[in-house]
Amino acid sequence: MKSLMRDTRIEIRIGGTGGQGLILCAKMLADALCTAGKHVAQSQTYEPTSRGGYCNSDLIISDREVDYPLATALDCLVLLDRMAVKPSWALLKPGALVIADTRLCPELPEGNYRVHHLPLSRTAIELGSERVANIVALGALAALGTLCERKALEQAVRADTPKSFLDINLDALSAGHRLGKQTAPLPA
Repeated sequence: MKSLMRDTRIEIRIGGTGGQGLILCAKMLADALCTAGKHVAQSQTYEPTSRGGYCNSDLIISDREVDYPLATALDCLVLLDRMAVKPSWALLKPGALVIADTRLCPELPEGNYRVHHLPLSRTAIELGSERVANIVALGALAALGTLCERKALEQAVRADTPKSFLDINLDALSAGHRLGKQTAPLPA
């Protein structure tokens, strides 16, 4: 499986709509990566509507101090809604990892990318709440991108989750990790 962390600078975008927990999801990943000794810069873009408008959260990850905190060439794109496809697609590097929800992003443009359509939102619904699709995606990203240890990610989820959502978030993280592991291995 190809690790995204082979390069010294990795750019990741988690895109969808407001209300999907994209910024929280990116914060959890950033916390896990910082625990592993990586340098991380996080930024987000969102429309002024609280729910339903375009939203994304970007992470720049490096072994060294991040010299420019904004995404310019994505190594990985996680799509939780089709609204995020158009503003993100042009930033993808050739060979980039793309993880897209099968239900909310059924069609993607052609290109030289490693695309994995996964049932992220359907899995969240089966767990009891579509609101945890972001955490399912986080688990899949961890499995497919091999960015950080699963234990560090689980600790970040525990730290950033209210007690009333902890069990379902941990279940969602595990379910997403299983989805990522079940997909075809990526070329090395």
